[in-house]
Amino acid sequence: MTRVTPRRRLVTIGVYGFDAESFLGRLRAADVRLLLDVRQRRGVRGPEYPWANARRLQEALAEAGIAYEHHVELAPTTELRELQYAEDARRGVGKRSRSVLAAAYVHRYTAEVLDRADLAPVVAALPTAGAAALLCVEAEPDACHRSLVAQRLAERHGVWVEHVRPS
Repeated sequence: MTRVTPRRRLVTIGVYGFDAESFLGRLRAADVRLLLDVRQRRGVRGPEYPWANARRLQEALAEAGIAYEHHVELAPTTELRELQYAEDARRGVGKRSRSVLAAAYVHRYTAEVLDRADLAPVVAALPTAGAAALLCVEAEPDACHRSLVAQRLAERHGVWVEHVRPS
């Protein structure tokens, strides 16, 4: 008898554009059971986002019945973030209004972080029922490294990916 492994589901979500209630609502609507935080620094500047700082976020997730894991090994280094910020400045866009990642950033993040990361434990941790979510801050997935992680998981591990954006 052949055993069929269910296809794992993954959503990606950012912080920008959400408040705590709408963020948790979108996670519930996607049936997220595990949140994978791929931020290096687990804080968000700005008075509208205190709920997204690590301690408060983990408390809210626990109350919602959503497990939490921090995967700093998938976070861009400070040097890589500075590379992206320099490109943002050259283009005249801010982090919150960026729509795409710089080609140099994508290349270096892939070579320096993603190619070196062992994604097998991440895949093994994905729930078989419901979904997992990759979290970072940018509203637009194409403006965030989480889309690169999600693409790798889809291509090499057959994970089904959906990007969640603020309404």
